[in-house]
Amino acid sequence: MQDSRPLRAEEIRALVAQGCSAADWGGVTVGAGFDPARVRGVTFLGHVAIGRLAGNVRHPEGLEKPSCLEDAVLADCTIGDGCRVAGIGTHLAGYDIEDGACVEDVGLMQTHPGARFGNGVEADVLNEAGGRGVILFDELTAQFAYLMCLHRHRPALVERLAAMARARASAARAARGWVGAGAYVGSVCEIVDVRIGPAAVVTGAMSLRDGTILSSADAPARVGPGVIAHEFIIAEGAVVSGGAILGRSYVGQGCQIGKQFSAENSLFFANCEGFHGEACSVFAGPYTVTHHKSTLLIAGLFSFYNAGSGTNQSNHRYKVGPVHEGKLARGSKTGSFAYMMWPCRVGPFSVVLGKHATTFDTLEYPFSVLEAMPDGRANMIPGLNLATVGTVRDGAKWGSRDRRKGAVRRDILTIDVFSPYTVGLMLRGAANLKRLEAQTERSVEEVSVGGAIVRRAILRTGQKYYRTGIEVYLLEKVFERLERGAEDPRAALAADPAALSSETWVDIGGQLMPQARLDQIEDAVESGAIAEPAALAAAFAAARDSYAADEWSWVRGAARAALGVDLDAAGRDQLAALADAYGKAKGKFLRLVLADAEREFDEVSRLGFGQDGPPEAAAADFAAVRGRYEANKFVCEVQALIAAVERRVREVKERLAAAAG
Repeated sequence: MQDSRPLRAEEIRALVAQGCSAADWGGVTVGAGFDPARVRGVTFLGHVAIGRLAGNVRHPEGLEKPSCLEDAVLADCTIGDGCRVAGIGTHLAGYDIEDGACVEDVGLMQTHPGARFGNGVEADVLNEAGGRGVILFDELTAQFAYLMCLHRHRPALVERLAAMARARASAARAARGWVGAGAYVGSVCEIVDVRIGPAAVVTGAMSLRDGTILSSADAPARVGPGVIAHEFIIAEGAVVSGGAILGRSYVGQGCQIGKQFSAENSLFFANCEGFHGEACSVFAGPYTVTHHKSTLLIAGLFSFYNAGSGTNQSNHRYKVGPVHEGKLARGSKTGSFAYMMWPCRVGPFSVVLGKHATTFDTLEYPFSVLEAMPDGRANMIPGLNLATVGTVRDGAKWGSRDRRKGAVRRDILTIDVFSPYTVGLMLRGAANLKRLEAQTERSVEEVSVGGAIVRRAILRTGQKYYRTGIEVYLLEKVFERLERGAEDPRAALAADPAALSSETWVDIGGQLMPQARLDQIEDAVESGAIAEPAALAAAFAAARDSYAADEWSWVRGAARAALGVDLDAAGRDQLAALADAYGKAKGKFLRLVLADAEREFDEVSRLGFGQDGPPEAAAADFAAVRGRYEANKFVCEVQALIAAVERRVREVKERLAAAAG
């Protein structure tokens, strides 16, 4: 502490008169403007430095209390300017309390020499029996963790990543903990070997051990009543409260964990929500949401996921232990009491219903509905979930629900529902279904597709769903380019020379990119060209910045293969025809969504309305509570979008014609 000095004799006498004592008063130093009147009932042990005690400290509920030291045992601590430390039950030892922080009504708060603060803890993610451990450190990202957990087929890569994580964890070790500037810590039973960042609010927690609460003034973290957290890292802007229990877990930026939720050996990345249920060895990618009691997520990979009440999985298929894993690709949902037996893999934006007693791999069949049959087998309808209200709303809501507020947002998110990743899977799925239809005898009623059962008649229906999605996406991307440059379509449709072409795309912890770009990043890690977490984060950020160019490169190739359109050779008449085709395809797609929405207003939905009234009361009661279909906000937005698409198509065609003239 700058400008510190020993206590003067008269200050020591004043402190003793106010109930203070010290093993050695020579170990106590104070800063300029020290006011001994603000120090009462304090025992000093070891070296304690005290700043200027002046002004007030604001409680999170708004009440202001004086800056002071009262009723505490302080051992080897530094107390900054304008702090309040009061009501310490056992002792406060080995901590630096930064300016304006408040620590009050705490039973025990201590840092041991060499504390790691949760850094270096290895969480056994995805496979409960081990083998996919992720090392926790402050700068952990969804992308870093994904590679370390899931790319074990590249041992040199994993070893390099582990070395980076261990180096960062080693740098975090210290003999002293700290409470950041402006933080509030109150009514906590015990805090041992925990760092608490600036502006954090920790109130009513039961036990915090071996962890870090990252926080900043623009994204304060909160830890609330009843929380027990051991071997953990909680990131900026996260909220952990309501009796939550954490063990060997990471809680990412903008996450909310509470209402008695428990998590062990689990990772939660940006904007996840966990309430009431339980997670064990879970890799919860961005926007993983579980809100209900009796819901167990175990040994699974999820992202942009919504778990229905009572969702459950089993990772004990055989008797050698809990060694099985499940992977639900982005955007998947499970219905109430859905049960799955690992190992399973589910395609993006699929819905899983019922109790499944068999395993299946439907990654190449996105937007499917998988419903358990009476015998436990999975009945799949490929593409059925494509043009639904839920899918459209998902694409609209995630961007608006990003709770990360700090300047640094570690996880890189691609929230697009339709992308080269999902549409590439649709292309492969449609080709598979077409081949199966051609190879299957008409007398055969059902076929096995990746372990799931598909009725023969549905093979053609699935292709139809996928063609709709493929055409809408490709035509929309072409149309958007024309809209930006109809006066010079050749330039507007040209490939970006910086783009990286790759037929296959991947989803790396919530970030979409070409396989070739991921290969470049991983090769750079293995070679040592990328040797720090910050450099790896920069590489993924560069991939994010290249997304639009890479996507367009992929669209150009897919348009040639799927639509038979060579954009380099297309004339203005053909481009006008493509704009027309887009308007029709998009309009048809949106009308299918409206038809799905209209089911929410049919007679079945009115069951139970008009309680105790005549039959005609049902419609009036329903309208009063749920509103009318025509006035529904979502319906009006979709109808407005249809009109906007029609207008935009007209305008682009007019601009093409004008440029040709």
